[in-house]
Order: sequence, then C-alpha cells, then structure tokens
Amino acid sequence: MQVDFYFSPTSRYSYLASTQLDAIAERTGCTFVWKPLNNHAILARNGSDPFLSEQLLSGQYAWSYREYDAKCWADYYGVPFVEPVHFRCDPPYITHGCFAAEACGRLVPFSKRLFQAIFIESRPIEATDLADLALAAGLSETAFEQARADPHTREREASVLDEAVANGVFGVPTFRLDGRPYWGNDRLILLEHALKKRPAGAVTQMADTGVTASPPRARS
Repeated sequence: MQVDFYFSPTSRYSYLASTQLDAIAERTGCTFVWKPLNNHAILARNGSDPFLSEQLLSGQYAWSYREYDAKCWADYYGVPFVEPVHFRCDPPYITHGCFAAEACGRLVPFSKRLFQAIFIESRPIEATDLADLALAAGLSETAFEQARADPHTREREASVLDEAVANGVFGVPTFRLDGRPYWGNDRLILLEHALKKRPAGAVTQMADTGVTASPPRARS
C-alpha cells in the first residue's frame, strides 16, 4: 500500500504529521512516498494565498492560534515543537533543497533534518545553510550542490507541483491513498482507518468531491 505524502518543510502541520508516519507504516504495512511542495506555490495555483492577505479571513490564520494549536498537537503526540518564528513564508530555496536531496536518494533524512532545525532547534535556514544540513543528513556536499544546480531538479520540482494540482491537492500536508486525498495532520486518524479497512490489492476510484472547485481553507 502506497500513500503519497505531500508536505512543506516549513509547515508546522507537515512536521507534526511526519512524526507519526513511521508508526502508522508499522501498524498498517503501508509505504509513505514523500513529495515536497512549496506551500505558497500550491496555494497560488489553486487561487489565493490566505497567508499573504492583508486581512485575516478567519481566526484560524492568526499566528497566536496556530502556535497554540500546534503545541496542543505536539503535546498529544509527545513530540517537541517550537513555533517557527523565522518562517512566516515558505522560501522556495528550501523546497528546492528537498528535491536536490531526492536526486541524491536522501529526501526523507534531509526533510527530517529540516524539520528538526526549524521546529525543534528554531533555526533560521538560509540558502547557504542547506549544504550543512545535507551533510548532517548523510549526503555528499558535492553531490548535493550538483543536484541543486542541475536543471532536471527544477523540472522535477515543477512536475510534482503539477501532479499535486492535478490530484486535487490544495494545501499541506495532504495524504493520497487510492486516488482519495486526506488533507491535514488531523486527518491521519481517517487515513489510518482507511488503510486498515483496505483489502489487499484493492484499488478504489476517487469520488467526485468537488474539492478542486471549492477547496477548504489552507493550513501550514
């Protein structure tokens, strides 16, 4: 059983969800395929970005509420969490670094190291810091820098964004099983329920839910 995990490395809810994936995989026998996205890019492709709006659309976008909510989830999961004050936006170079790590075969370790730096160590991550994080994740600095400069890495990044939009992804984290999206860290319980109910070898078709026409509000 394969589950696509669309995530942003600067998304608090992507981080929180990522801390549960190994346990879910062990309980259900599924495999998670990590697919990085720039959160603002996916929001822009689907219409508008509420995080860049001058006026909050609702209280859920207030940073104080989001910090409180994330801390509640971290306490529930029993994992550390520090509010990422350095990332009120999603720098494109960080997502691109994930694709460079993917080209080197180390996407998951690199992404986990990014999550640690941002949500546990509260580090500001500049483009020049990515090579050090790559080394800490077991990558060759030379190979990583070559992958960052390779045009194919940028093409791969664009193709995953196109794929996400085509699959009805409108925010992160989103999990996709058998053509059906499960959006948000709080949908993990529904995803695991679906995995446990799924007969071996079964493939279902995605219902016409209308999510692309009128998507729920975004999270980060």
